[in-house]
Amino acid sequence: MTGTVLETMDASNYTYVRVKAGSRELWAAASQFKVAAGDKVVISLEQPMENFHSQTLNRDFPLIYFVPRIAPEGAAAAPALAVAHATAQSGAGSASGARQDAPMTPAPANATTVADVWKTRLALAGKKVTVHGRVVKFNGGILGVNWIHLQDGTGKAAEGSNDITITSETDTKVGDVITATGIVAIDKDLGSGYQYKVIIEHASLVRD
Repeated sequence: MTGTVLETMDASNYTYVRVKAGSRELWAAASQFKVAAGDKVVISLEQPMENFHSQTLNRDFPLIYFVPRIAPEGAAAAPALAVAHATAQSGAGSASGARQDAPMTPAPANATTVADVWKTRLALAGKKVTVHGRVVKFNGGILGVNWIHLQDGTGKAAEGSNDITITSETDTKVGDVITATGIVAIDKDLGSGYQYKVIIEHASLVRD
């Protein structure tokens, strides 16, 4: 979506913008960036959150999109967003375009692969599990926790079994190689379209 910024504000590590495109208006937020009312921006409409309350702003948003990047309108804006989305899914790069070519260190002996967490999720439900891999997507401070997508090279992208969602109170960033230990939950429905067949919750993180 391409639109004009009507309103903007910074809170915590995020920049919030109210954007108008034709007759449509919406709120979106991304990692802090410079923007002003009147600027034209391009937004990839991912991760809608309904009835979101920002504690920092003390403000409620009936609907807001948390996105990897909000780019200025221009020839390179749309391709950059497409690359950001593709690399976040594949683990080839970060949402800001940073490369992730550094090799991963070996996983701890007690680690379970992402593919095996998916495969054995019914047996693992409610149990503690450790996974090791690279952060391919990070959104901080949503619903009181940080949301992390981790991949370790196992599983199949077509099935979604190559990626595991993790919540944690600890910060990290795209490109980090981490070991995460948390509790497995299955068939988690958080509303607003957020449903997870398997998720690792309230994980402790150790960076390699």
